[in-house]
Amino acid sequence: MIYKGSCHCGAVVFEVEAPEAIEADRCNCSICSKSGFLHLIVPARNFTLLSGEDSLSTYTFNTGVARHTFCKVCGVKPFYTPRSNPDGVDVNVNCLDTQPKSIRILEFDGRNWEKNAHKVAHKSK
Repeated sequence: MIYKGSCHCGAVVFEVEAPEAIEADRCNCSICSKSGFLHLIVPARNFTLLSGEDSLSTYTFNTGVARHTFCKVCGVKPFYTPRSNPDGVDVNVNCLDTQPKSIRILEFDGRNWEKNAHKVAHKSK
């Protein structure tokens, strides 16, 4: 299925190809829990930014591998490049304008990222 998504103000609009029923990860690390991010990691080829590239800003920290993109207008983070899958895109399920038929939420212990990163490394393949 092709899902459309956006930031809150609509400046950033994207499409992502994913199954009708998806598996999403809820991470307990500080940035994910504070921003309310619900993870859908896909191969980069399954993601298309339709508009708003000029409205995006990027935040990095720690290793600098993860590139957290957010809308400069409304501050919402609709997707980013994750450290666990730098060859993919991690879409915030909460920013999908069309919802999957079903969502299975898996808990991910991102507070202990080094011990658990291997559990999501396959998702961008």
